[in-house]
Amino acid sequence: MTNDEVESCPFCAIVNGSAPAHVVHEDSTTMAIVPRHPATTGHVLVIPKEHAADAWSISRRDFTEVNSSAWLVAQAVRKALNPPGLNIISSTGEVATQTVFHLHVHVVPRWAGDAVNLEWPHGSTPLDFTREEVAETLRHYITSERTTKPRLQD
Repeated sequence: MTNDEVESCPFCAIVNGSAPAHVVHEDSTTMAIVPRHPATTGHVLVIPKEHAADAWSISRRDFTEVNSSAWLVAQAVRKALNPPGLNIISSTGEVATQTVFHLHVHVVPRWAGDAVNLEWPHGSTPLDFTREEVAETLRHYITSERTTKPRLQD
C-alpha cells in the first residue's frame, strides 16, 4: 500500500485524529468506533490502529488484538442493549463486499425485523472440490511452511 492510499484511508484519518469519530474503546493497538451509517442500534467497527488493508495483510498479533477488542465490544453490547442476536463480520476483498480497505470488524447487534440481510445459500451448492480435498489442503498450509503441495485452484 502506498503512502497516498494510507493518507486517503478514512480509518487512518480517525486513528491519527484528523477525522472525527464516536470512539467506544481504544487501546494501544485498536480502536472501536460507531460507524457513520450504522446498520442497527449498537453497530460498532473495530479497527487496528496500524494500517492493514485486510485479513491477508495484517500481522497475526494485530489480528488477535482486533478480535480481542471485538469480543470486548460484543460483551458491552450485550450488557448495554441486550439484543436477541449478534453478527461479528469482517470482509476481505471487493468480492466479499469490502468497501473500505483498512481491515475492520463489524460488531452488529441483531433485532427481529431489522434491515440487515446476511443469508447463506440453502441446499446443495456445487463445489469444485470435495470437502475432504479442501480440508486436506488447508491442513497442509496451516501445519507446514512448505508450499510444495499444489493449491486447489492449480
